[in-house]
Amino acid sequence: MKIYMAPLEEVTEYIYRNAYHAFFSPMDKYFAPFIAAKQNKGRLFNYKEKKNILPENNQGLYLVPQILTNNSEDFLRTVKGLEEYGYTEVNLNLGCPSRPVVNGGRGSGFLDKREALDRFLNEIFEGTQVKISVKTRVGRYEPEEIGPLMDIFCQYPLEELIIHPRVQQDFYKGRPRKSAFREAYKRQNMPLIYNGDIFTEEDYKQVALEFPKIDGVMLGRGVLADPGLTGKIRGEEPVSMKQWKGFLERLYEEFTRTAVNEEKALFKLKEIWCYLRYSFPEMDVWNESLKRSRTLEEYRNAVETLLEQYPGVPKGSYQRESHMWERR
Repeated sequence: MKIYMAPLEEVTEYIYRNAYHAFFSPMDKYFAPFIAAKQNKGRLFNYKEKKNILPENNQGLYLVPQILTNNSEDFLRTVKGLEEYGYTEVNLNLGCPSRPVVNGGRGSGFLDKREALDRFLNEIFEGTQVKISVKTRVGRYEPEEIGPLMDIFCQYPLEELIIHPRVQQDFYKGRPRKSAFREAYKRQNMPLIYNGDIFTEEDYKQVALEFPKIDGVMLGRGVLADPGLTGKIRGEEPVSMKQWKGFLERLYEEFTRTAVNEEKALFKLKEIWCYLRYSFPEMDVWNESLKRSRTLEEYRNAVETLLEQYPGVPKGSYQRESHMWERR
Protein backbone atom coordinates (compact mmCIF):
# COMPACT_ATOMS: atom_id res chain seq x y z
CA MET A 1 0.00 0.00 0.00
CA LYS A 2 1.33 3.44 -0.89
CA ILE A 3 2.18 5.89 1.88
CA TYR A 4 2.07 9.66 1.37
CA MET A 5 3.05 12.64 3.49
CA ALA A 6 0.26 15.16 4.02
CA PRO A 7 0.76 18.87 3.32
CA LEU A 8 0.88 20.80 6.60
CA GLU A 9 1.53 24.51 6.25
CA GLU A 10 4.68 25.79 7.98
CA VAL A 11 5.83 22.24 8.77
CA THR A 12 6.12 19.82 5.83
CA GLU A 13 7.96 22.30 3.63
CA TYR A 14 11.08 21.47 1.65
CA ILE A 15 13.58 21.57 4.51
CA TYR A 16 11.54 19.15 6.60
CA ARG A 17 10.76 16.90 3.61
CA ASN A 18 14.41 16.56 2.63
CA ALA A 19 15.53 15.84 6.19
CA TYR A 20 12.80 13.25 6.67
CA HIS A 21 13.51 11.62 3.30
CA ALA A 22 17.22 11.32 4.08
CA PHE A 23 16.89 9.64 7.48
CA PHE A 24 13.55 7.83 7.68
CA SER A 25 11.54 5.43 5.54
CA PRO A 26 10.85 7.42 2.34
CA MET A 27 7.31 8.29 1.34
CA ASP A 28 5.96 7.25 -2.05
CA LYS A 29 4.76 10.83 -2.53
CA TYR A 30 5.12 14.11 -0.69
CA PHE A 31 2.43 16.77 -1.03
CA ALA A 32 3.52 20.39 -0.74
CA PRO A 33 1.49 22.83 1.38
CA PHE A 34 -1.00 24.60 -0.85
CA ILE A 35 -0.21 27.32 -3.35
CA ALA A 36 -2.94 29.95 -3.33
CA ALA A 37 -3.66 30.53 -7.03
CA LYS A 38 -3.20 34.21 -7.90
CA GLN A 39 -5.53 36.39 -9.97
CA ASN A 40 -2.57 38.59 -10.88
CA LYS A 41 -1.34 37.16 -14.18
CA GLY A 42 2.13 38.56 -13.67
CA ARG A 43 2.89 36.67 -10.48
CA LEU A 44 2.18 32.99 -9.99
CA PHE A 45 4.10 32.18 -6.81
CA ASN A 46 5.18 34.17 -3.81
CA TYR A 47 8.72 33.76 -2.45
CA LYS A 48 7.87 30.99 0.02
CA GLU A 49 5.78 29.03 -2.48
CA LYS A 50 8.52 29.21 -5.09
CA LYS A 51 11.22 28.03 -2.68
CA ASN A 52 8.98 25.16 -1.67
CA ILE A 53 8.45 23.78 -5.18
CA LEU A 54 11.79 24.53 -6.89
CA PRO A 55 13.13 21.25 -8.33
CA GLU A 56 16.58 21.86 -6.84
CA ASN A 57 14.96 21.93 -3.38
CA ASN A 58 13.21 18.60 -3.91
CA GLN A 59 15.77 16.34 -5.53
CA GLY A 60 15.30 12.62 -5.16
CA LEU A 61 11.70 12.69 -3.95
CA TYR A 62 8.33 12.72 -5.70
CA LEU A 63 6.59 15.99 -4.90
CA VAL A 64 3.02 16.90 -5.79
CA PRO A 65 2.23 20.64 -5.58
CA GLN A 66 -1.18 21.44 -4.14
CA ILE A 67 -3.34 24.28 -5.45
CA LEU A 68 -6.01 26.19 -3.53
CA THR A 69 -8.60 28.06 -5.59
CA ASN A 70 -12.21 28.03 -6.81
CA ASN A 71 -11.40 29.75 -10.11
CA SER A 72 -10.58 27.48 -13.04
CA GLU A 73 -8.61 30.11 -14.96
CA ASP A 74 -6.39 30.76 -11.94
CA PHE A 75 -5.95 27.03 -11.44
CA LEU A 76 -4.90 26.43 -15.06
CA ARG A 77 -2.55 29.41 -15.03
CA THR A 78 -0.88 28.01 -11.92
CA VAL A 79 -0.63 24.57 -13.53
CA LYS A 80 1.18 26.05 -16.52
CA GLY A 81 3.65 27.70 -14.18
CA LEU A 82 4.24 24.38 -12.42
CA GLU A 83 4.71 22.62 -15.75
CA GLU A 84 7.60 24.95 -16.45
CA TYR A 85 9.32 23.48 -13.40
CA GLY A 86 8.72 19.97 -14.72
CA TYR A 87 5.68 18.95 -12.69
CA THR A 88 3.26 16.51 -14.33
CA GLU A 89 0.87 16.06 -11.39
CA VAL A 90 -0.95 18.54 -9.16
CA ASN A 91 -3.42 18.25 -6.31
CA LEU A 92 -6.59 20.29 -5.78
CA ASN A 93 -7.21 21.32 -2.16
CA LEU A 94 -10.85 20.75 -1.22
CA GLY A 95 -10.06 19.99 2.40
CA CYS A 96 -8.66 23.03 4.16
CA PRO A 97 -11.04 23.91 7.05
CA SER A 98 -9.51 27.32 7.87
CA ARG A 99 -12.24 29.95 8.30
CA PRO A 100 -10.63 32.58 6.03
CA VAL A 101 -10.22 29.95 3.30
CA VAL A 102 -13.74 28.59 3.74
CA ASN A 103 -15.33 32.04 3.86
CA GLY A 104 -13.74 32.68 0.47
CA GLY A 105 -15.43 29.57 -0.95
CA ARG A 106 -12.16 27.66 -1.28
CA GLY A 107 -10.87 24.48 0.30
CA SER A 108 -13.70 22.67 2.10
CA GLY A 109 -15.76 25.85 1.64
CA PHE A 110 -16.17 24.78 -2.00
CA LEU A 111 -17.86 21.49 -1.11
CA ASP A 112 -21.38 22.83 -0.61
CA LYS A 113 -21.33 24.65 -3.96
CA ARG A 114 -21.73 21.50 -5.97
CA GLU A 115 -22.88 22.98 -9.28
CA ALA A 116 -19.95 25.39 -9.26
CA LEU A 117 -17.58 22.59 -8.24
CA ASP A 118 -18.80 20.37 -11.08
CA ARG A 119 -18.33 23.20 -13.56
CA PHE A 120 -14.87 23.96 -12.15
CA LEU A 121 -13.73 20.34 -12.48
CA ASN A 122 -15.05 20.14 -16.02
CA GLU A 123 -13.12 23.25 -17.00
CA ILE A 124 -9.80 22.21 -15.45
CA PHE A 125 -9.87 18.70 -16.90
CA GLU A 126 -10.65 20.14 -20.32
CA GLY A 127 -7.91 22.75 -19.93
CA THR A 128 -4.86 20.61 -19.11
CA GLN A 129 -3.30 17.19 -19.63
CA VAL A 130 -1.50 17.32 -16.30
CA LYS A 131 -2.60 14.62 -13.85
CA ILE A 132 -4.96 16.01 -11.22
CA SER A 133 -5.71 14.46 -7.86
CA VAL A 134 -8.15 15.79 -5.26
CA LYS A 135 -7.78 15.98 -1.50
CA THR A 136 -11.18 16.47 0.10
CA ARG A 137 -13.28 16.17 3.22
CA VAL A 138 -16.56 14.27 3.24
CA GLY A 139 -18.57 17.48 3.33
CA ARG A 140 -18.84 20.97 4.72
CA TYR A 141 -21.65 20.48 7.23
CA GLU A 142 -22.80 16.85 7.21
CA PRO A 143 -21.06 13.55 6.35
CA GLU A 144 -23.98 12.60 4.09
CA GLU A 145 -22.68 15.17 1.61
CA ILE A 146 -20.13 12.61 0.44
CA GLY A 147 -22.80 10.91 -1.70
CA PRO A 148 -23.52 13.90 -3.98
CA LEU A 149 -19.81 14.75 -3.98
CA MET A 150 -18.96 11.26 -5.24
CA ASP A 151 -21.56 11.73 -7.99
CA ILE A 152 -19.37 14.61 -9.15
CA PHE A 153 -15.92 13.12 -8.56
CA CYS A 154 -16.74 9.88 -10.36
CA GLN A 155 -17.37 11.80 -13.59
CA TYR A 156 -13.75 12.87 -13.92
CA PRO A 157 -10.45 11.03 -14.52
CA LEU A 158 -8.92 11.83 -11.15
CA GLU A 159 -5.39 10.58 -10.65
CA GLU A 160 -6.37 9.87 -7.03
CA LEU A 161 -9.04 10.84 -4.57
CA ILE A 162 -7.64 11.50 -1.08
CA ILE A 163 -10.36 11.65 1.57
CA HIS A 164 -10.06 13.00 5.09
CA PRO A 165 -13.24 11.62 6.72
CA ARG A 166 -14.30 14.72 8.61
CA VAL A 167 -16.54 17.62 7.62
CA GLN A 168 -15.24 21.17 7.58
CA GLN A 169 -16.92 22.06 10.85
CA ASP A 170 -15.12 19.20 12.60
CA PHE A 171 -11.77 20.83 11.89
CA TYR A 172 -9.54 18.09 13.42
CA LYS A 173 -11.68 17.27 16.44
CA GLY A 174 -13.46 14.04 17.26
CA ARG A 175 -13.08 10.72 15.52
CA PRO A 176 -12.92 10.30 11.74
CA ARG A 177 -16.32 9.65 10.18
CA LYS A 178 -15.50 6.25 8.75
CA SER A 179 -19.10 5.52 7.77
CA ALA A 180 -18.90 8.43 5.32
CA PHE A 181 -15.57 7.18 3.99
CA ARG A 182 -17.20 3.76 3.53
CA GLU A 183 -19.79 5.33 1.21
CA ALA A 184 -17.00 6.66 -0.98
CA TYR A 185 -15.18 3.33 -0.74
CA LYS A 186 -18.20 1.47 -2.08
CA ARG A 187 -18.39 3.75 -5.11
CA GLN A 188 -14.77 4.36 -5.98
CA ASN A 189 -13.85 4.17 -9.64
CA MET A 190 -10.43 5.75 -9.17
CA PRO A 191 -7.49 5.20 -6.79
CA LEU A 192 -8.64 6.02 -3.24
CA ILE A 193 -6.37 7.20 -0.42
CA TYR A 194 -7.36 7.32 3.26
CA ASN A 195 -6.16 10.30 5.32
CA GLY A 196 -6.95 10.90 8.96
CA ASP A 197 -5.81 9.96 12.48
CA ILE A 198 -3.26 7.29 11.60
CA PHE A 199 -1.02 7.84 14.61
CA THR A 200 0.17 4.28 15.26
CA GLU A 201 0.88 1.05 13.43
CA GLU A 202 -2.35 -0.31 14.96
CA ASP A 203 -4.34 2.58 13.47
CA TYR A 204 -2.93 1.74 10.05
CA LYS A 205 -3.75 -1.96 10.40
CA GLN A 206 -7.34 -1.11 11.36
CA VAL A 207 -7.79 1.10 8.29
CA ALA A 208 -6.27 -1.60 6.04
CA LEU A 209 -8.58 -4.18 7.60
CA GLU A 210 -11.70 -2.09 7.14
CA PHE A 211 -10.84 -0.87 3.65
CA PRO A 212 -8.58 -3.48 2.03
CA LYS A 213 -9.04 -2.17 -1.51
CA ILE A 214 -7.79 1.37 -0.92
CA ASP A 215 -4.61 2.25 -2.79
CA GLY A 216 -2.81 3.92 0.08
CA VAL A 217 -2.83 6.12 3.14
CA MET A 218 -1.69 9.67 3.81
CA LEU A 219 0.09 10.41 7.08
CA GLY A 220 0.10 13.84 8.69
CA ARG A 221 0.28 14.57 12.40
CA GLY A 222 1.06 10.93 13.18
CA VAL A 223 4.31 10.83 11.24
CA LEU A 224 5.30 14.29 12.45
CA ALA A 225 5.04 13.04 16.04
CA ASP A 226 6.71 9.72 15.21
CA PRO A 227 8.89 9.92 12.06
CA GLY A 228 9.55 6.20 12.45
CA LEU A 229 5.86 5.41 11.85
CA THR A 230 6.24 4.74 8.12
CA GLY A 231 9.00 2.23 8.78
CA LYS A 232 6.90 0.51 11.46
CA ILE A 233 4.02 0.17 9.00
CA ARG A 234 6.37 -1.38 6.43
CA GLY A 235 7.92 -3.76 8.94
CA GLU A 236 11.38 -2.21 8.73
CA GLU A 237 14.09 -2.16 11.38
CA PRO A 238 13.46 0.27 14.26
CA VAL A 239 14.86 3.77 13.86
CA SER A 240 18.30 4.12 15.42
CA MET A 241 19.61 6.95 17.57
CA LYS A 242 22.10 7.65 14.75
CA GLN A 243 19.19 8.36 12.40
CA TRP A 244 17.60 10.65 14.96
CA LYS A 245 20.83 12.58 15.45
CA GLY A 246 21.33 12.99 11.71
CA PHE A 247 17.74 14.12 11.20
CA LEU A 248 17.81 16.71 13.98
CA GLU A 249 21.22 18.00 12.92
CA ARG A 250 19.99 18.42 9.33
CA LEU A 251 16.97 20.40 10.47
CA TYR A 252 19.15 22.64 12.66
CA GLU A 253 21.71 23.27 9.93
CA GLU A 254 19.17 24.02 7.21
CA PHE A 255 16.95 26.31 9.23
CA THR A 256 19.90 28.29 10.59
CA ARG A 257 21.31 28.54 7.06
CA THR A 258 18.12 29.69 5.34
CA ALA A 259 16.24 31.71 7.98
CA VAL A 260 16.44 35.50 7.82
CA ASN A 261 17.45 35.65 11.48
CA GLU A 262 17.92 33.56 14.60
CA GLU A 263 14.40 34.23 15.82
CA LYS A 264 12.85 32.82 12.65
CA ALA A 265 15.06 29.72 12.71
CA LEU A 266 14.19 29.07 16.33
CA PHE A 267 10.48 29.49 15.61
CA LYS A 268 10.59 26.89 12.81
CA LEU A 269 12.48 24.40 14.94
CA LYS A 270 10.06 24.81 17.84
CA GLU A 271 7.11 24.40 15.48
CA ILE A 272 8.43 20.98 14.48
CA TRP A 273 9.16 20.06 18.09
CA CYS A 274 5.51 20.67 18.95
CA TYR A 275 5.12 17.28 17.26
CA LEU A 276 8.49 15.59 17.76
CA ARG A 277 8.24 15.82 21.54
CA TYR A 278 5.81 12.91 21.44
CA SER A 279 8.62 10.64 20.28
CA PHE A 280 10.42 11.17 23.60
CA PRO A 281 7.89 10.16 26.27
CA GLU A 282 10.53 9.28 28.87
CA MET A 283 11.79 12.85 29.16
CA ASP A 284 9.71 16.04 29.22
CA VAL A 285 12.32 18.01 27.30
CA TRP A 286 9.70 20.21 25.67
CA ASN A 287 8.39 21.81 28.86
CA GLU A 288 11.72 21.67 30.67
CA SER A 289 13.96 23.31 28.09
CA LEU A 290 13.01 23.35 24.40
CA LYS A 291 9.90 25.49 24.68
CA ARG A 292 11.80 27.92 26.88
CA SER A 293 14.82 28.25 24.58
CA ARG A 294 15.47 31.90 23.74
CA THR A 295 18.49 31.37 21.50
CA LEU A 296 19.70 28.76 19.05
CA GLU A 297 22.51 27.92 21.45
CA GLU A 298 20.02 27.13 24.20
CA TYR A 299 17.99 25.09 21.75
CA ARG A 300 20.99 23.09 20.58
CA ASN A 301 22.16 22.42 24.13
CA ALA A 302 18.69 21.14 25.03
CA VAL A 303 18.60 18.76 22.05
CA GLU A 304 22.13 17.49 22.69
CA THR A 305 21.28 16.84 26.34
CA LEU A 306 18.15 14.97 25.31
CA LEU A 307 20.01 12.72 22.86
CA GLU A 308 22.79 12.01 25.35
CA GLN A 309 20.56 11.23 28.30
CA TYR A 310 17.53 9.62 26.68
CA PRO A 311 17.06 6.03 27.90
CA GLY A 312 17.02 3.80 24.85
CA VAL A 313 15.82 4.76 21.38
CA PRO A 314 12.85 7.10 20.84
CA LYS A 315 9.81 5.03 19.91
CA GLY A 316 6.99 7.54 19.85
CA SER A 317 4.13 8.04 22.25
CA TYR A 318 0.60 8.82 21.25
CA GLN A 319 -2.05 10.52 23.35
CA ARG A 320 -5.27 10.60 21.35
CA GLU A 321 -6.92 13.22 23.50
CA SER A 322 -3.90 15.52 23.62
CA HIS A 323 -4.52 19.12 22.63
CA MET A 324 -1.68 18.79 20.15
CA TRP A 325 -3.83 16.69 17.86
CA GLU A 326 -6.41 19.45 17.63
CA ARG A 327 -4.09 22.26 16.62
CA ARG A 328 -4.25 21.76 12.82
